[in-house]
Amino acid sequence: MSAFFTGGQSDPTVQPVPASVVERVDAADTTLQNPKRAVIALGANLGNRLETLQGAIDALEDTPGVRIKGVSPVYETEPWGVDPGSQPTYFNAVVVVKTTLPPSSLLERAHAVEEAFHRVREERWGARTLDVDIVSYAEVVSEDPVLTLPHPRAHERAFVLAPWHDLDPAALLPGRGPVAELLTAVTREGVTARADLELRLPE
Repeated sequence: MSAFFTGGQSDPTVQPVPASVVERVDAADTTLQNPKRAVIALGANLGNRLETLQGAIDALEDTPGVRIKGVSPVYETEPWGVDPGSQPTYFNAVVVVKTTLPPSSLLERAHAVEEAFHRVREERWGARTLDVDIVSYAEVVSEDPVLTLPHPRAHERAFVLAPWHDLDPAALLPGRGPVAELLTAVTREGVTARADLELRLPE
């Protein structure tokens, strides 16, 4: 039986969005000619990891111009790029969003959500309360050093590919090909599905 996350607030520092703004955003979602589909990877290995991931999902949903359309299963993974056992394991998930924000604004929001959950950027591969990474944005391929699209290492990371494939088996990573084929090419060692945990799609 799956365990549903039910507790906690959404973003602990961002003020609620007025209903009038939400109504305008919802209208834009259905009337704009070109809303974009983006894939966002979430990870946490400090504190209450499941609560943090759910809080991040809720905070993204609270963002004007962003709607969560899908939430993957939870995976538990060994930390990347560090000695085994030197850090707690991660909980990882992937969400698919529809957004009217440009990539730069979506990145700003991702960083704001990280900071709301006390993300500290002191060392590469360091433990962290929350990672919010834009994996892909529509079909955009960009070498912009501020936001490289798609994420330059997504194609080799099972903790991104496995939950994304579960959520969307036909997914394509721009410039790299089908997620199913990319997942076959990498090892799943250290990446475990947590069928006993579940993240909820915001209502």
